[in-house]
Amino acid sequence: MSTRSSPRSRDRVKGGRSILRESVQYLKGVGPRRAERFAKLDVHTGRDLLYHLPYRYEDATTVDAISELKVGQDATVIGRVVSKGVIPTRRRLRVFRAVLRDGSGHIECAWPGRPWLDRTIDKGDLLLASGPVRFYHGRQLQPREHIVLSRASDDRAAPADTSAERSAPPAERPAAGRVFPVYPATEGLTHRQIRAVVQLNLSRLLSDLGEEDPVPGDWLRELSLPPLAEALRTLHRPSAVAEVERCRRRLAFEELFFLQLLHARARARLRHEVRGFAFDAPPTLTRALLEALPFKLTAAQRRAWSEIEADMARSAPMNRLLQGDVGSGKTVVAALAMLKTIEAGRQAAIMAPTELLAEQHRRTFEKMLGPLGVEPDLLTGAVTGKARRQALERIATGDARLIVGTHALIQEGVDFAAPGLVVIDEQHRFGVEQRRRLRESGEAPDALVMSATPIPRSLALVLYGDLDLSIIDELPPGRRPIRTAVRGPESRDAAFDFLGDQLAQGRQAYVIYPLVEESEALEARAATVMFEQLQARFPDIAVRLLHGRLSSAEKDDAMRSFLAGDTGLLVATTVIEVGIDVPNATVMIIEDAERFGLAQLHQLRGRVGRGAEQSYCIVFHASETPSERLVAFEKKTDGFELAEEDLRIRGQGDLFGKEQHGAVLLRFAQLDRDFDLLEAGRRRARGIVEADPGLSKPAHRRFRHELDLRYARREALYHVG
Repeated sequence: MSTRSSPRSRDRVKGGRSILRESVQYLKGVGPRRAERFAKLDVHTGRDLLYHLPYRYEDATTVDAISELKVGQDATVIGRVVSKGVIPTRRRLRVFRAVLRDGSGHIECAWPGRPWLDRTIDKGDLLLASGPVRFYHGRQLQPREHIVLSRASDDRAAPADTSAERSAPPAERPAAGRVFPVYPATEGLTHRQIRAVVQLNLSRLLSDLGEEDPVPGDWLRELSLPPLAEALRTLHRPSAVAEVERCRRRLAFEELFFLQLLHARARARLRHEVRGFAFDAPPTLTRALLEALPFKLTAAQRRAWSEIEADMARSAPMNRLLQGDVGSGKTVVAALAMLKTIEAGRQAAIMAPTELLAEQHRRTFEKMLGPLGVEPDLLTGAVTGKARRQALERIATGDARLIVGTHALIQEGVDFAAPGLVVIDEQHRFGVEQRRRLRESGEAPDALVMSATPIPRSLALVLYGDLDLSIIDELPPGRRPIRTAVRGPESRDAAFDFLGDQLAQGRQAYVIYPLVEESEALEARAATVMFEQLQARFPDIAVRLLHGRLSSAEKDDAMRSFLAGDTGLLVATTVIEVGIDVPNATVMIIEDAERFGLAQLHQLRGRVGRGAEQSYCIVFHASETPSERLVAFEKKTDGFELAEEDLRIRGQGDLFGKEQHGAVLLRFAQLDRDFDLLEAGRRRARGIVEADPGLSKPAHRRFRHELDLRYARREALYHVG
């Protein structure tokens, strides 16, 4: 699969090979050396260049004449640099200054504290600058933003491999436009050079693209979106910034639709081509559990269980994501699903990402289901010798009805007698490989993927669109909310005095440091210093250290000691195990909280508040005032609300980045703005697949071709269900 999502199928060839498929090296203004630099941007062909879109635009449609600027005005000017230099001040602040001249006059621009601009802005450069006009020995513009539109050297003749703008027709030269696209660039290849190459080749690239469009014209009219060629032309050469958004949405709809079509086909394949098992036995165990629970299910739990129960009654294998906040009661719902499996004479398995979590699940199910006569069997890497042989035999004979384990469940030599349901708890993306291994036994077991990391619904549809979605968005009544406080450095002593009070009462606590990706050694050293300080401050408390340089056995020992209550204070740099319950832990202190995302902060906060005592989460920021993200964290306790806030503040890039094969999942869609397009694409994709699962009808063959080009490897992965 290509690491780019732009399709390569619609290239119209006239009398030879299309330049859309040709190496970018053969385009005007490129050449071999520059092609190597384009490759760093993942631009290899003409089509790649066509889809290498600006990431922002400098709007010069309201450019001010320099002679008319007034003090106090916010202005945008375009002018040639006629002089420049770095001026020191009495306070040892070095100021870069440049005088700009247009056809009406000149003005001095000043960049305090940015002397290095002297190396990047040259005399004769054409500059666009925006900012306030102030009075300093006359009028002075202090740019917030600036961009070099063209270099003085661009006016001199140069080989195509060093200056493509020289050969552009006058109407296409940067200074002649009114909106200037700014492209993602790389070392040795500036955004100006990329813009010049695009302008030199745009007409021919669009001509080769032709009139074919992967999205039907009637859909585009319904959604008020332009045809593909028009959208691409406008994105590269807009006459007004206002035109850009509509064209971006055109490309966004296309990628959202085809991603949803991929998911819809995966769902249809599982429902129609894979043999499953219908669980329709009398509900003796499930009814007994509901009657034995000391509480009533919340409305959200009842809704989720109803959806799961309906899925399990069908012969097609269930493929469902159960999403809920920390403490929302997912485990009880999963237990009901496992009991329904056992009622029908099949085996249920739950896979946890770590041995600690697997052992915790076993204890939970022993307590919850033991009175009903259902005893869980444990199979992890730590189960060895005679105990392992006995567990494997019980699984193979069917005597083990509920199996709790880790990835050890899918290793060679583990044979299930009658697999019915696999519950995959946290961190197993899609659970594809796990389901494949379990399904080798015969009928496909139902799959329930549990996640305690709330994500926005739009993101869930993109990442897990092949799974049906159940959401538990309600906490059980009576839970004491965790008190959250965001504090600056001046409050550190008071916070640690409070921590000492809690430890003196026999409580346990965490102190968390952010992961330092650049240097594991630096991270360990910083945590070790704090560990030693806390040992000295609390000499009567057992303090343990947990960081990335410890061995797996050492990390496991530190967590077990804390879990057993032998350690009172855990200083950690790695994220504490998601899902580990330590009811006696009442304080979570997080250092350098700005370095965590909202979802991470919320997960860490969820490690306390598991018992009857009031719990607290204290996060420290290093700046003068807390960030917008930390303010939201202090005010909101609902994980789903925080997930939406995180998407709004940080954007989607930080939330899911790249796929496992290196592909950027979404290049054009913005989930905080395009949910309507996502729903429109999902609705159309599901309708098409319901009517034509194989996409074999003439009207749908182009969709199948596009899927093959965009997602061939991912489709192959989905063949396992």
